[in-house]
Amino acid sequence: MTVALTVGILVAGAVYLFLQREMFRVILGFVLISHAANLILFAAGGTSRRDEPFGSFTDLSSVADPLPQAFVLTAIVIAFSITIFMLVLAVTGGNSDDTEDGATDEEEKA
Repeated sequence: MTVALTVGILVAGAVYLFLQREMFRVILGFVLISHAANLILFAAGGTSRRDEPFGSFTDLSSVADPLPQAFVLTAIVIAFSITIFMLVLAVTGGNSDDTEDGATDEEEKA
């Protein structure tokens, strides 16, 4: 129940940030949505009903499934690389993407 509420709050925050016009807020929304996806993958692994990853080999039903953990590690690396790429695009991009509110520099001089 706690994981579901956390995922819901993260997704709500991400949607709010996606609706903003600044590129940095969109990037933060992407970070939040990737964290929510990672929590969903962790919940799919059944961590609440299983023991530690290294259990006894006689009872394999209580050992945690390592596949969702591997998926989450891969998703973290991919999300980090995409976030860095988006930050580089935001820093090197020009102001011609029409994300600024208000008048341009030329209109302010007149």
